[in-house]
Amino acid sequence: MLLRGLTWLVLLQLLGSALNALLLPALPGPIIGMLLLFALLLLRGEVGEPLNQAASGLLLYLPLLLVPAAAGIVDSGSVLLGNLLAISAALVISLLITVPFCGWLMQRLTRRLEQREESR
Repeated sequence: MLLRGLTWLVLLQLLGSALNALLLPALPGPIIGMLLLFALLLLRGEVGEPLNQAASGLLLYLPLLLVPAAAGIVDSGSVLLGNLLAISAALVISLLITVPFCGWLMQRLTRRLEQREESR
C-alpha cells in the first residue's frame, strides 16, 4: 500500500514537471503536481489509505528538508543584511495585510456556520 501511495505522489510530480516543461514554465513542476494532487483529492472526496500512509511516512522526514534552506540562509547572511530594510518592510506589510484578512475571514466563516446551525 505504501508503494502505491508513493507511486501516485511521484507520478503527479512527474506530470507536473512535464506540464511545466511543455505549457507552464512560470510555475515549478512540483507545485503543479501538488495542484494536480489537490484536484484529484477534491474529485475523489477522500484521501485513500495508500496515499495517507505515504504522506505519513514522508512527514517524519520533513525537518530534514529544512536543513538546506537554513544552511542557505546562514551562508548568505551578508546578502540578507544588505537587504534588511526591504525584507523588514515586506514582512511588516504582509503582516498588516494578513492578520486583518484572517480575522475578517474567520468572522465570516463563523457567521456562515451559525446560519447553517440555525437553519437546521
